[in-house]
Amino acid sequence: MRDLTPRIALELIAHEGIVTEAYKDSVGVWTWSVGITDASGHKVFPRYQDKPQPLEHCIGVYLWLLREKYLPPVLAAFGKHDPSEAELGAALSFHWNTGAIARASWIGRFVAGDVEGARRRVLDWARPRELLARRRKEQALFFDGRWSEDGTALVHGVAKPSYRPTGGSRVQVRALVERLFADPAIRPALQSPAQAPAPARAVVAEKKTWFDRLFE
Repeated sequence: MRDLTPRIALELIAHEGIVTEAYKDSVGVWTWSVGITDASGHKVFPRYQDKPQPLEHCIGVYLWLLREKYLPPVLAAFGKHDPSEAELGAALSFHWNTGAIARASWIGRFVAGDVEGARRRVLDWARPRELLARRRKEQALFFDGRWSEDGTALVHGVAKPSYRPTGGSRVQVRALVERLFADPAIRPALQSPAQAPAPARAVVAEKKTWFDRLFE
């Protein structure tokens, strides 16, 4: 398994939640959607300040970034090992949260065959303490194949003037994620180069979609 799937995308959403407009995270960094910041290469502030976006756009940008910026280093960390869907999903979740897949010792141990050592080392990244629950879920998915996603997302509002996220409401997003994967406007961006058709966007209608707006 070397490509994204709806189930993998939903697993990360289950960990992160969704905020439809820009907010300040716990250390004051402007963030949006499924934990996206300016560091991703997609400008968040002031682009989404006081500008709530449809879930389609929030999830669409997230999928695009996951495939373009986060999947390649995760695949590189696996080397010649062909990960299962669960292994790839857990590793992507870890890298989306930490950005550290290239220097994490646990993935190197796993590829070298030290499975039990790798399992233990995942929890080296459980600091601050609030991350322990997430690391345990990633550990359970990677080594035991136990998924935690249920097809829903906790969608938060934003309190002002603090711009901190507020308590969210549970929203069913499985159908939307699956539809975006099937959308001809995004499908090539979620496939490996060998799978993607050459005229990747020739089938897109003249009317602009959320995918067109990513590049405006």
